[in-house]
Amino acid sequence: MKILMSVYACEPNKGSEPGVGWNMVVEIAKYQQVWAFTSNTHRNAIEAELAARPVPNLNLIYFDPFCWVYDWSQEGKRPQWNVQIHYYLWQIWAYFIGRSLHRQIAFDLIHHVTYVKYSSPSFLCLLPIPFIWGPVGGGESAPKPFWQDFGWKGKIYEIVRLLARHLGELDPFVHLTARHSIIAWATTEDTAKRMRKIGAKNTQILSQIGLLSQEIEQLGKYSNIEQKQVRFISTGRLLHWKGFYLGLRAFARAALPEAEYWIVGDGPERQRLEYLAQELGISPQVKFWGRLSRNGGLDKLEECHVLVHPSLHDSGGLVCLEAMASGRPVICLDLGGPGIQVTAETGFKIPAHTPDQAVQGLAEAMTQLAKDSNLRIQMGNAGKSLIAKSYNWEAKAKALTKAYEEVVTPLGNNLDSSKLINDQFAEESSPR
Repeated sequence: MKILMSVYACEPNKGSEPGVGWNMVVEIAKYQQVWAFTSNTHRNAIEAELAARPVPNLNLIYFDPFCWVYDWSQEGKRPQWNVQIHYYLWQIWAYFIGRSLHRQIAFDLIHHVTYVKYSSPSFLCLLPIPFIWGPVGGGESAPKPFWQDFGWKGKIYEIVRLLARHLGELDPFVHLTARHSIIAWATTEDTAKRMRKIGAKNTQILSQIGLLSQEIEQLGKYSNIEQKQVRFISTGRLLHWKGFYLGLRAFARAALPEAEYWIVGDGPERQRLEYLAQELGISPQVKFWGRLSRNGGLDKLEECHVLVHPSLHDSGGLVCLEAMASGRPVICLDLGGPGIQVTAETGFKIPAHTPDQAVQGLAEAMTQLAKDSNLRIQMGNAGKSLIAKSYNWEAKAKALTKAYEEVVTPLGNNLDSSKLINDQFAEESSPR
């Protein structure tokens, strides 16, 4: 089968969007002939990886609008709309290049992978072959009661984000993308509702992230920590919507004098979080490690017992998968991607109605896990099992291949039939 994949963000040995794009095309190429559209931004890293580890069925096509290669070394130093303009123009270029290439190759279907964003169009949906959209996210929002704790910059960020999302929903090409998708996968139910509203008929929930078999094997070797001093850890960019301030408040409320709380990452909220730790009287127990490499962050995770991930609108949550794969229970809010990935067997999902209620729930979970080592081990083992079964990239690629094969059959073009295909995929790749 000949698959055209749209992976604007696609780079080996990366997390977030580039990691999703790269892992998807490499794993699918084990079973199908893949032509992948991506940006020259990632070309050097991709070609170095392929020189060391070739992927026979993978064909990369690099291009950028007006030869404008986006410089990601300037990330955080330029406005966010800059890359959004680049991405939109890139999608237009993708259609014309895809149309020309389709005449030569005759693709069987198109799969849009990245950006994982429902409010931007994929013009490739206009080609006369089956189009699969996603998984895409972005429909998640921080509950309004939590806005009271955001600084003015955080509130402006949330307002601009909501406005950008609503403007995207007004784009007729976004509606065309939704209506032309034979299958539309959403990362969360919040996003699925938005996608159905703009015309996606066959919309189902599917996580966009996973771990490679070798990563699962390596993380599975992390031993259980037997020391009495329990360590909690939070990892990620220190942004207001990541909710680390809720974790600190909960740690203070739990009043665990023998415990520690490690925070790995950097960002504009760091100073505020350090001041908060001082105000709460927990500074001696809190360690800010700053920004580390992925391997450095995983080394810190190995030294800790429990991951605390109180994010307010995360469509993914790779760190939750890494923690579960390493046998660490996860405490998160019952929001976004983490709320889907974490189960009652692998951690605690705290409802997020108000900040005080959420802090109380987080504190109670911290206390319970700090005092019950058997529960930590039990949840850790359940997490390992869940990741190996449901979030392995190899398993996800096999399920996708089955879906592709059904979609390109005459029966697969029937909406009800494609829903059955998707239900089969969800059964194979969703948490039990």
